[in-house]
Amino acid sequence: MEGFELDRSALDISDVYFEHYQPADTVGVGDTRPRLSWKFSPAPPGFQQEGYQIDIYEEIPGSTKLICSTKGTRLRQGLGKGLVTTWSRPAFLETGLLSREDWKCKRVTVPWHEDPETPHPEHLYRKEFASSNSVTRARLYITAQGVYEAEVNGKRVGDQFLAPGWTAYDGRLQYQAYDVTHLLADTGLNCIGVRLAEGWFSGHLAPGLFGFPRNIWGAQNTLMAQLKIHYANGSEDTIVTDATWQTAPGPIRLAEIYRGEKYDTAFEVDGWSSVGRAGSQSEWHFAKVLEDLPSSVDLIAQRGEPVRRQTVIQPQAIITTPSGKVVLDFGQNLVGYTRVKRVRGPKGRCISLAHVEVLENGEIGQRPLRLADQLDQYTLRGEDIDESWEPRFTYHGFRYVQVDGWPGDDPQALRERIEAVTCSTDMKLIGEFTCSDVLLNKLHENVIRSMRGNFLSVPTDCPQRDERLGWTGDITLFGPTAAYLSDCYGMLSRWLGDVAIDQQALGGVPAWVTPNVLKGLKMFNGGIPTAVWDDVVIILPWTLYRATGDPGVLSAQYPSMLLWLKSLPRNTVQNSRLWRPDGMQWGDWLDPDAPPALAWRAKADPDFVANAFLIRSLELMTVISSILNEPGDARAFEEELEACKQEFHKEYVTANGRLVSDSQTAYSLFIVFGLYQDEEQKSRAGQRLAQLVIDNLYKIGTGFAGTPFVCEALAQTGFCSVAAKMLLNHECPSWLYQVKMGATTMWERWDSMLADGSINPGEMTSFNHYAFGSVATFLHERVAGLQCLEAGWRRSRFAPSPSDFQPLTTASTAHLSPFGSGWLVGAVLHVSVTVPAMTEMDVVLPDDGESRTETVRSGEWSFTVPYKIAATGEPKLGFWQSLISTRGTRT
Repeated sequence: MEGFELDRSALDISDVYFEHYQPADTVGVGDTRPRLSWKFSPAPPGFQQEGYQIDIYEEIPGSTKLICSTKGTRLRQGLGKGLVTTWSRPAFLETGLLSREDWKCKRVTVPWHEDPETPHPEHLYRKEFASSNSVTRARLYITAQGVYEAEVNGKRVGDQFLAPGWTAYDGRLQYQAYDVTHLLADTGLNCIGVRLAEGWFSGHLAPGLFGFPRNIWGAQNTLMAQLKIHYANGSEDTIVTDATWQTAPGPIRLAEIYRGEKYDTAFEVDGWSSVGRAGSQSEWHFAKVLEDLPSSVDLIAQRGEPVRRQTVIQPQAIITTPSGKVVLDFGQNLVGYTRVKRVRGPKGRCISLAHVEVLENGEIGQRPLRLADQLDQYTLRGEDIDESWEPRFTYHGFRYVQVDGWPGDDPQALRERIEAVTCSTDMKLIGEFTCSDVLLNKLHENVIRSMRGNFLSVPTDCPQRDERLGWTGDITLFGPTAAYLSDCYGMLSRWLGDVAIDQQALGGVPAWVTPNVLKGLKMFNGGIPTAVWDDVVIILPWTLYRATGDPGVLSAQYPSMLLWLKSLPRNTVQNSRLWRPDGMQWGDWLDPDAPPALAWRAKADPDFVANAFLIRSLELMTVISSILNEPGDARAFEEELEACKQEFHKEYVTANGRLVSDSQTAYSLFIVFGLYQDEEQKSRAGQRLAQLVIDNLYKIGTGFAGTPFVCEALAQTGFCSVAAKMLLNHECPSWLYQVKMGATTMWERWDSMLADGSINPGEMTSFNHYAFGSVATFLHERVAGLQCLEAGWRRSRFAPSPSDFQPLTTASTAHLSPFGSGWLVGAVLHVSVTVPAMTEMDVVLPDDGESRTETVRSGEWSFTVPYKIAATGEPKLGFWQSLISTRGTRT
């Protein structure tokens, strides 16, 4: 590294990552040419990397060998010259089984007949084998059509929950690789055991209104496992699933995603995964070998973080209901399960745990669960010893748990005997927000909690009722918020691959949900094109690219994008490129004025919404095609974009700039998607939107499609103070109404709970649904003032505007940084920012009624400027709204 002066105290290299893998998940990956990334700390002001050196080692059992040392340069030169970093800590990566030929195991199942129409107990599998020498390395490669847990010599393998995760099973099956070296005996006998349950593959799944089907992907749960052992003498062994494995029913008598887990100790097989005959010979049968997995199903290594247990929460209160039932209140809505600890009671006593989100009339509110029981049961051994138990193959969305059958008559003892365990995809949180308003802070906490709970293998809509599906529209709209708050690239990019598989099966139309549990229903066989939901194939990859700067997700999903736009039904009757008007649209789903049973009935014209999103997708395709060096496609999409804009204006915009769909959602999309023809038209749209909000007494008037954009549209047209009043409104419908009603997660409906404490009468009501949490993007970008200007945050802007957000006095946010950016206003405005290495930020400061921009590079920066809170102009209330507002303030 010629030209560098050795100063090893100047800079440290940290957080060396391969691709988007967390350090805990780098065994058995599928990438053969992984990219590296790293961070510098502390980066001096203006630092830019000039060069780097990477030493690559091969880890051989018993030794490590240097393979190569490579040096490189960056495009930006000079600013880092004179500094040399310390070496980073080593980063480890190990590839898995990269081709189907590497899999030597057989696909096995149980040899007995099981009724495909009824739930099955778990299946236990075991195999004893001998180690011939001292073990230096051992890897277990395993997957299942179902969900599994593995053990070696009686000890749990890994820490994943509901492995191998949920994928589009028709197209691919994910596998995991585990380092089990420490679990094997050096010489002598070993035993590997696997529990296998139905899970998503064959258990009841999909909303009850669609028939509550079973066996969507198959009626037989199967196991594939391969254990590769390296010995000190250089020899190897491979233990594979085959006809020599033994199997038996296990003590988990029911294990379903919706209905819960029922565990009966009378069916336990002691020592089933340890050396020595477990139970009697008659209990075990040799496994049945099936044909190989079809070639149409890819075996893929774990992509993105797996689901793991996250935190343990103790009961906050013990409630006795009016009917005399004992209910635990965990103080927050959460996703996971309850764990029973140190209980004693008579043999055969059954403890039941019923999980719900809310109470109604003092009792547990089970109606919103529909056909999902969320009921776990544990039957005691009764041997006068402490017994502990927790589910393995189910999860619930809940705050309250009704306990029935508990031995003893002291409900307060449950505080020490039952606890909640939260579970989610193990994403790293990378975004923060805080301000001087306690309720806004609580709102932001609720957004994070809903995201974490609903990001469970796939991005689900809700975690409690008979649904929990990967609805595409929800994540299309929430994606930017999710990408700011969490490192969700791995999980969502993997899921997008499944979206493409389901899309291919439907002839080019993306499924409403992925994995597609609706595929067996006749009405959906051909796919029903639906805007917003289907636009996920373009908008979500773009969101992930903007968040990370990684074009890999764009190139991987580009065929899916092209296929969707080719399949989208156009209005050929009128020789138009817009959507065909006679199709089905979800539209502005869950508009607050929609009747409880008619969630699609919104103020915004559904065809207007569909065509606004079509134009947005076409605009993104012009940019994506250019990024991927497809100039022909870029020109074609540019031409189509302009044609659609012209047709859109003829159909929906009057000569004076009013929209025929006179609603908050229509004007919000019109402004944020840039559908206007000139600045005057944009200004008119902003004025009309502001008037609609003010006349609605600053209450929300948007559903799924409009909510992410309504505040931003107001801000872009000079009405940020109107957006602030909408944001801070406590009346229903509003974001803070939920918080004032005690919500600890985001609700599906603006009024999931009515003001009198009763549950919304609608058949579809959830209290944990992240879609309306998309407002957190406005908190980050406008309230705190931090915006991404270039993909991967190479350039950002920090533009505080305290006058627009009265009465807030402080706000701060952080993305990928423990320090972040924030402002404090008093007699002067204090601004502080932390800029990561190799990026730059435009800091926009008020200056004597105008604004000035300071461009800064890496480092910590502070600014103090004179500042006077100024009133902002707003349209006036209409007569009747003004009268209502005045009456509302009387005492």
